[in-house]
Amino acid sequence: MTSPTNVSEQLQSQGYIATEEISTVLYLADALEKPLLAEGPAGVGKTELAKAWASATGCELIRLQCYEGLDETKALYEWEYAKQMLYTQLLRDKLQDVLADTTTLTAAADRLAEEENVFFSERFLLPRPLLRAVTSDKPVVLLIDEIDRADSEFEAFLLEILSDFQVTVPEIGTIKAKHKPLVILTSNNTRDLSEALKRRCVYLHVDYPTQEAELRIVQLKVPDLSESMAVQSVKLVQSLRQMDLKKSPSISETLDWARALVKLNASSITPELLENTLTLLLKHETDVAKAKMIMAREQKRRQ
Repeated sequence: MTSPTNVSEQLQSQGYIATEEISTVLYLADALEKPLLAEGPAGVGKTELAKAWASATGCELIRLQCYEGLDETKALYEWEYAKQMLYTQLLRDKLQDVLADTTTLTAAADRLAEEENVFFSERFLLPRPLLRAVTSDKPVVLLIDEIDRADSEFEAFLLEILSDFQVTVPEIGTIKAKHKPLVILTSNNTRDLSEALKRRCVYLHVDYPTQEAELRIVQLKVPDLSESMAVQSVKLVQSLRQMDLKKSPSISETLDWARALVKLNASSITPELLENTLTLLLKHETDVAKAKMIMAREQKRRQ
């Protein structure tokens, strides 16, 4: 990509409406070959940014979904024990042939040690997302999604990859990346990330879009929704985000609601329609009750 403007155009070609800040920071992360850490509320398009960038650049997207208890064996590699057991049986069957020309116990032990080196080789290595990204023959986009859900120990484990784009397998050694992947980490701010991790990344805060930007997103993603309905729906979602709710509606929930309005052939957002479809936007009973109360009070005030 030649400029932030070019990044914005390429993302838009994939259906992603990026702010100038997003385009600039993504351009710099790519140009500087540094990981990008995108933080912000859930559902504002952080994961979609990685998907859109992979599509725009023609790169494979390799995704590591983080969760509590994730460790390096699930993220980096593991040994295929079933294949190793088959090899053990094969070695046992061929043991006489392998040791046929040895004349001393030392020579026999050395010959068996050579076979052990094969036993712990790449042929028995099952790569997980991180190792796949490092060993890929082509550039890839590595998405480390919701890093804040993983333990701080796993976060520390990532530092070697984010600093040097290499991983260490004790039985084999250090494996350097053939092509530096563009790494995009996302966080929903459920816990504070370490300064060591942040220092290695280009930082980006992704927030809820402005009313104008969200309207563009709805019109792009739900073209069957009329312009007036798109304006009404986005205006209402924006007003919901001003309330003190447990969880504000995300962009994805705005789009779900917009698609539902199309399916219902709605021509205006009536109190009855809102009453029946509000749970597409709000996913907590207390939020639904609070929103209904505030909107009913607002309607009475207008009357």
